[in-house]
Amino acid sequence: MDTFSGQRPNERVMFVFRRHIIAMRRGFYAMAIPFVIASVPYLLLPDTLWLFWVAMGGLALGLLLFWYHWLGWYYSVFIVTDQRIQQTTQKGLFGKSVIDLDLSKIQNISYNIPGFTGELLRFGTIVIQTYVGDMVIDKVEHPEDIYNQLQNVVHLSGGGAGHKDETKLP
Repeated sequence: MDTFSGQRPNERVMFVFRRHIIAMRRGFYAMAIPFVIASVPYLLLPDTLWLFWVAMGGLALGLLLFWYHWLGWYYSVFIVTDQRIQQTTQKGLFGKSVIDLDLSKIQNISYNIPGFTGELLRFGTIVIQTYVGDMVIDKVEHPEDIYNQLQNVVHLSGGGAGHKDETKLP
């Protein structure tokens, strides 16, 4: 992604990331539950053809619910530029929420990997601290890599809030 809606003149996109696929677990449940429930009658009475179509209806409903959750996951992105971090969150089919955080407002960045599952599936939480509050990004894929990239971008932009240029005398 080289450009995005609302991009400022002379603003350069450094990298883009989104949440780990584990954030889609509700979508997977929404797909599986209707299909499993609708399939039980056909499994009990396999000679009844119309029950097969009920199971296929459950699958169709599950796929529709999965698609709804997938849209929210896929179109929710974090865009890091040389000036700011923009969080775009898709809410339903038509809702959207956008939050901008200037790099100069960042005080600290940290990350956390939540135990064995986080290590195994390579996801975690990144916390970006500012004067006004924290931006918590949970279920991020490869949090250590994203953390390092964020640190580099903040450093290149001037070091965030409270940065002093050590080459100048007081």
